[in-house]
Amino acid sequence: MSCSERTCSPIPRLIKDLSLRGLSLRDLPRLPAAAPSPVSGRRGRSAGGGHLLSIGGIAQVEFTQLEFPMRQLPRAVARSLYPAAVAGLLALSPYPASAADDDAPKGPAVTVLKVAKSCFSDVVEATGTIVAREETSVRPERPGLKVTDVLAEAGDTTTAGQVLARLALPEGGTLQVTAPVAGVIANSSAQIGNFASAKGEALFTIVARSEYDLVGLVATTDVRKLAVNQQATVHIPGAPDISGKVRRIGATVEPNIQQGMVYIGISSQKRLLLNASARALIKTGQSCNVAVPLTAVQYSSAGTVVQVIRRNRVETKRVEVGLMSGGNIEVRDGLNEGDVVVARAGALLREGDPVRPVMASAEAAK
Repeated sequence: MSCSERTCSPIPRLIKDLSLRGLSLRDLPRLPAAAPSPVSGRRGRSAGGGHLLSIGGIAQVEFTQLEFPMRQLPRAVARSLYPAAVAGLLALSPYPASAADDDAPKGPAVTVLKVAKSCFSDVVEATGTIVAREETSVRPERPGLKVTDVLAEAGDTTTAGQVLARLALPEGGTLQVTAPVAGVIANSSAQIGNFASAKGEALFTIVARSEYDLVGLVATTDVRKLAVNQQATVHIPGAPDISGKVRRIGATVEPNIQQGMVYIGISSQKRLLLNASARALIKTGQSCNVAVPLTAVQYSSAGTVVQVIRRNRVETKRVEVGLMSGGNIEVRDGLNEGDVVVARAGALLREGDPVRPVMASAEAAK
């Protein structure tokens, strides 16, 4: 069954007009209670004989004599009763204000993410130079021998007993110079026509068993974390990364720079430049805990804090942080897995502020 404007309640139309302007029935007390009627061009009178009430210029509500028999009342009294009549209609309306109006998120939109667990490696950095762990010098046992043939050069990998050069003997014949150990030839002075002797410059210098050491320095606060056989990754400029192990830890600290010494063993079949600068990252341990992005943490005189969202409001929580890796930081205390935190904490958000949380994408969270 259809209804006319005179017999149907005006409240649905009022609610619709209010919602189009982002308002609800609860906002009516803040709106002006009277305005000229744009329907008839006259104030307070409709074309159908009812009275019109304009609420904040939003909606024209008509009260006919069927709904409010005020025709018998003086006009001034009737006009004074219109606001009360509207209030009564709103109270009796089949469209009460929704509780969602109070529960709807308010405030600025902020990007948030859920706290998840992650594992962090505790890494100590050491910087130093590459040295041969053991060098073997190769010379002839007799003096005054002339080099007639060179069969190996610096950088070559050798085996024990391999012929490296031939020397001419004064009485005739040749002497073969062989490698006493397997390894990599670090240096060579052997040239055809030159003379070699037992006390002169070595014809060849071999890094025994191709074993090198990175002799590095670490901060004194990190020395206590080191232990023999800990894994390390060695970075040498111009060369691929090499795996190594902590071989020895110095027993003293350099007094002038207050750093400790560490020896990291490296094995490489390729020639490494001796005395080259290098850097090692030593894995001293691992810790698994909840983690947040570095941008979610604030540091202040009050301590280290993270902004947590509960019931669409900001809560500031003090946390204890630990290791860092890849733009994330370990939180050892103060947060639980599944907590929702502000991805980029800032001074614009304060304790108790209402916000509209927007969950960050998986890529953004990383």
